[in-house]
Amino acid sequence: MSDTFEGHIEDTKLADALSERYLAYAMSTIMSRSLPDVRDGLKPVHRRLVYAMHQLRLDPTSGFKKCARVVGDVIGKYHPHGDASVYEALVRLAQDFAVRFPLVEGQGNFGSVDGDNAAAMRYTEARLTKVAQALLEGIADDAVDFRPTYDGEESEPVVLPAAFPNLLANGAAGIAVGMATSIPPHNAGEICAAAALLIRKPDATTAELLQHMPGPDFPTGGLIVEEPAAILQAYETGRGGFRIRARWAVEQGRFGTWQIVVTEIPYQVQKSRLIEQIADLIEQKKLPLLGDVRDESAEDIRLILEPKTRAVDAEVLMETMFRATALESRFPLNMNVLGPDRAPGVLGLRQVLRAWLDHRHEVLERRSRHRLAAVERRIEILEGFLAVYANLDEVIRIIREEDDARAGLMAAFSLTEVQAEAILNMRLRSLRKLEEIEIRKEHGSLSAERDSLKALLGDVTLRWANIANEVKAIGKAFGSGALGARRSTLAAAPEKIDISAATMIEREPLTLILSEKGWVRAVKGHGIDAAAQKFKEGDSLRLALPCQSTDRICFFATDGRAYTVNAADLPRGRGDGQPVRLMMDLSNDEDILAVFPLGVHEKWLVASSAGRGMLVADADLAAEKRSGRQVLNLKGDESAAVCSAVEGDHVAVLGTNRRFLIFPLDQMPVMARGLGVALQKYADGGLKQAATFSAETGLLWAGAARPRGFEDLKQWLGKRGAPGKPAAPWALRKG
Repeated sequence: MSDTFEGHIEDTKLADALSERYLAYAMSTIMSRSLPDVRDGLKPVHRRLVYAMHQLRLDPTSGFKKCARVVGDVIGKYHPHGDASVYEALVRLAQDFAVRFPLVEGQGNFGSVDGDNAAAMRYTEARLTKVAQALLEGIADDAVDFRPTYDGEESEPVVLPAAFPNLLANGAAGIAVGMATSIPPHNAGEICAAAALLIRKPDATTAELLQHMPGPDFPTGGLIVEEPAAILQAYETGRGGFRIRARWAVEQGRFGTWQIVVTEIPYQVQKSRLIEQIADLIEQKKLPLLGDVRDESAEDIRLILEPKTRAVDAEVLMETMFRATALESRFPLNMNVLGPDRAPGVLGLRQVLRAWLDHRHEVLERRSRHRLAAVERRIEILEGFLAVYANLDEVIRIIREEDDARAGLMAAFSLTEVQAEAILNMRLRSLRKLEEIEIRKEHGSLSAERDSLKALLGDVTLRWANIANEVKAIGKAFGSGALGARRSTLAAAPEKIDISAATMIEREPLTLILSEKGWVRAVKGHGIDAAAQKFKEGDSLRLALPCQSTDRICFFATDGRAYTVNAADLPRGRGDGQPVRLMMDLSNDEDILAVFPLGVHEKWLVASSAGRGMLVADADLAAEKRSGRQVLNLKGDESAAVCSAVEGDHVAVLGTNRRFLIFPLDQMPVMARGLGVALQKYADGGLKQAATFSAETGLLWAGAARPRGFEDLKQWLGKRGAPGKPAAPWALRKG
């Protein structure tokens, strides 16, 4: 073999070699590291940890063992990776603030919600919890397949029997190659109630399941303030998110003083970093309503927020905190898991529950067959015992006199080889009359069990009834008491609170100055002389927008995104200002299409260069992040071409093909985000200009000398999406 391949060189394209090796690495990361199995909700490292602890007999009633011993067994037998990563996985399974239903009970320092690290593995001890025991239930009864470990010396389970719905109960998070998973934890009692409904009604809809399982249940509590429609869509598709807010209350003090007490913070927010963030914002004077923050936490969380003055409104103060700090966070939902066939995919809630129930059905069948085989083997032996009890003297004679006692017994009493071997291995004390009675009693009991198991394996309805009872028992065991009680509250989506007047920004008139090259600044006062403004060499005025210092300014860009900037944050003075791109994540390939203060107009008309458009509510153009909000979706090389205030009851559209169309405004949909609908039909070209107007006052088209009355416009009146008619000269004057 070595002679055959010695000196052999095979030419391969570098791209092919790289893609082949990268694909192998990607699949290994996806299947063996980052994505959980839909059946038991565990990644390989967690499954190996639980199984290794089971092999060490670290059940909930046993004593603890050093974590170093557990980690050593895991990396030595099952998981050939670093001890630090394995210990981190073990620690997380024991943290009641990280997982909703811990699989490991820790003894020692396992970290804190402040972000403190756990003690070294040589100082901590661990054992399994009852939840982990439920995941392992039946693993010795041929309930699941086993495979060889990496060195072939041991075997490990491919998946755990999973009597507990671990994937949804504890959630999962991971980043693979080209995909990720993010599943929030849920309440076990609610999951079991939804699963029971799916057993009773296999065609149950997601909405029906959510009546039993309304949303996540985070270990750190908090308020879930997501819209019910958004929650339904998230569970339908397997993608979405949940907005979580801290739980707070007002605590009255002496002489009319008060303070806010925060008792629960959003999931996966470190308390120490949260306090540092708030303190930094106070120092930077970005939380003008907040006077001080302090931590009075002991075992429970207790953060104190002191207002600047007693006159501050608590609701307004907390709204500023939610917008500026991690007291409000968003947990994404991306139920990307490995299915029973080990293929990754994004599943909805109903599919996840169905996969878990189907796995439990398979486990029940396998355990029942395993038990039936054991019962039949034992019955066979017992029948052999009973066959010879009436002729014990003959049995003793055959054993004493025959050269082949086993063959002699088989011939004399028509026994099988197994029965004969069992009789030969029988102890003399078993020959008592009392022992015969016990054997007959055991034979009767096992015969009844055999009949029960055969009936179970032969009736699918009976099996599902059995699974329904198991699910009910799991829900009762882990869905009640201190562990099972719901911690997160599903609250109504909060009403929008206008905090502009409450942020202690003095209201004063400003004029926003935007240059052609994208430099922005604010000048105090209205009615300024635009010609007197100075700019960098080669630059000039693009627009001057009157506004107030308390306004929120929307910048609508050609990429269809809306960006929001507080007018108070605009650079002041006589300088050149600063590039608008430094205030938002705007690509160099895009430009600003429109600038306007929010709250002045109720709706806006936005349209793409391809001639698709829609109406957008003013509130839906507000964005809280630098990345802005995608409002108008675009295809290919398209760009946003129009963003204008809606005023009137009709829409006028001009295409680059010089055709003009007018149609009623009520034919336009109001959308928060989307591609829009066709405004005008084009054989070639696209949209040049669009505007709204009132039939009563007429249309003042850009470039026209005077408004055109509706009677003059009727020749262009049609339905939305029509090609239109050739435009009049007055409609073409402006390019």
